[in-house]
Amino acid sequence: MRGWLLLSILVLSILVALAGCGVAEHPESARTVAAFEVPLYSKADRTEFLSVLRAAADAYGMHVDATGENDLERESTVLPLARRTLSAAVWRGANDEKAVASAMDGVDHLGRVWLMFSKGEDPGMTMQFRERALHDIRLHWPDTLPLPIMPNGAIPLASDLIRTPSGYQVKPSEARRYD
Repeated sequence: MRGWLLLSILVLSILVALAGCGVAEHPESARTVAAFEVPLYSKADRTEFLSVLRAAADAYGMHVDATGENDLERESTVLPLARRTLSAAVWRGANDEKAVASAMDGVDHLGRVWLMFSKGEDPGMTMQFRERALHDIRLHWPDTLPLPIMPNGAIPLASDLIRTPSGYQVKPSEARRYD
């Protein structure tokens, strides 16, 4: 019986995901303008990271919502390819109207959280928040590295990236995928 329940949840999740697939225009304010990889290998690191991110967000009247550890574990049980150790977003507005940043790892880069900043509806304030957050994050995790952003605003797959001392680059053999 439990197996059928898990299978039903998996099938329903896939159907919901497929129903949401389609071409939708994203507002310019949602465009990714900066992205970084932050090495957060322990629970203590993730807790500290959320604390640092919350402090920077609070300074600009924003807030952070993060998925709880139990919820992340439950999700990875149902969908192993969706495994994460951290998933959070920074929002403007009391009702989560406008996301200005997101942070998450994934099955292909567990423990290496990708922090992505959007342009925001108030680019000046969003930039100030980004600069403060990055300054504070780099004090705690100096190995934080920039990620490339493709012309369409996407971040390449982890498997298509090469780590360099100054950040990540797209593998030359995979670059054409992102034109």
